[in-house]
Amino acid sequence: MNKPLKMNNAELISKPRVPQGHLFSSNDGSHLLVSDGSRIFGISEELALNFEHAMNLNDVQAFDSLLVKYGLDAPPFVTDTPPQSFPLRSISLAVAQKCNLGCTYCYAEGGDFGGPAKNMPEEIAFASIERLINGTLQGEQVNIAFLGGEPMINRKLIYSATKFAKDRAEKKNIKVGFSITTNGTLVTVNDGEFFEQNGFAVTISLDGVGEVHDGQRAFKGGQGSYARIIERIKPLLTMQHNMQVSARVTVTPRNLQLVETLDTLIDLGFHSVGFSPMLSSPTGKDEMNMPDLEVMLNQMIECGQEFVRKIKTGQRYPFSNIVNALREIHRGTHRPYPCGAGAGYMGVSADGGLFACHRFVDDEKGKMGDVNTGIGKEQQKAWLADRHVHFQEPCKSCWARYLCGGGCHHEVIHRGRPACDYIRGWLHFCLQTYVALLEETPEYFASKPN
Repeated sequence: MNKPLKMNNAELISKPRVPQGHLFSSNDGSHLLVSDGSRIFGISEELALNFEHAMNLNDVQAFDSLLVKYGLDAPPFVTDTPPQSFPLRSISLAVAQKCNLGCTYCYAEGGDFGGPAKNMPEEIAFASIERLINGTLQGEQVNIAFLGGEPMINRKLIYSATKFAKDRAEKKNIKVGFSITTNGTLVTVNDGEFFEQNGFAVTISLDGVGEVHDGQRAFKGGQGSYARIIERIKPLLTMQHNMQVSARVTVTPRNLQLVETLDTLIDLGFHSVGFSPMLSSPTGKDEMNMPDLEVMLNQMIECGQEFVRKIKTGQRYPFSNIVNALREIHRGTHRPYPCGAGAGYMGVSADGGLFACHRFVDDEKGKMGDVNTGIGKEQQKAWLADRHVHFQEPCKSCWARYLCGGGCHHEVIHRGRPACDYIRGWLHFCLQTYVALLEETPEYFASKPN
């Protein structure tokens, strides 16, 4: 594989020049990503120079003419028209709008979303599950996530809602999956057995190793939480079979040691480890800016290079950022939205409000209705029209728009798009990695990447 770009030339190499495509290379030669449909073609050096010339001139018509001339064009995969109906298939329940940690950057403003601390009552959880399952056809699958604040504060509801959902799903002959995101400080062995029995996807928020983590995710009294979390989750890591225990690392300017963090968490036994830059916090504290994102991209690429080395020797290296990116590229994923927020996925507040996702709980910018009256169809219609990538700037002129989907709605609405160069730089590296593995280790794609 060619030497990947670093962030200091990421802007130059991955800068959008025409919206229809992007050139990149591997040891096997030149490749073209055609944005619409996320289609990848190996092309000759001569043709690559022709495309490069059109791109350098920002000549959209010349680029299109080359696509047509060489049979690389196709009818549009993504149109300007947003989906007219989007069945609800996934919900997250903010079962506890309160938390025992005082994380420096918390989107939920300390866990209570800027309001009084509260637990979700059973009737709200059950009504939410009823609404989800009633709109699902026999044989389909739904997913229920338990979130907070810190959801384990309301452990009793998690247990009863899981049983209720399983009973209702069985009666209707549909499948139901469960997930939970927790800070890990309150998890018990009994909880682990419950998660294992019900096949939960468990995500533990860990922002590094030891003092690095403690600097960002301390208890509200100020004492560190890392040692407590590791003590509590070790039994889960040992017993995981039906459940999967993953680590999610929120990256700020203060914990950019990604390579060390990844290797340490993998060695602890996590099923997967992933990184997410902090781009929007309520106070602005610990947000990532361009110099920080430069460091992060270089660290991500180092992690990705180690992933490639491990895969080529037949080892598992569960770096979820690249595993997921390779899976989406291999599928040819192309999408006008970054996720299902406001469409097939809704977040439910403790008092029953429906919101575009868990990050919008109690935020009027993402309000979509409530569990009693249902989703406001006009609100949803307007959301899907406004958030479509074709109507976002600078997205509609960017080659990465159907891989990126325009970025997290919550972050974009509250801060804008400070990370576009980082995202394109990472996708450029992932495209290079994809074709290299396809050429050198095709067996990796023979079955679903794990």
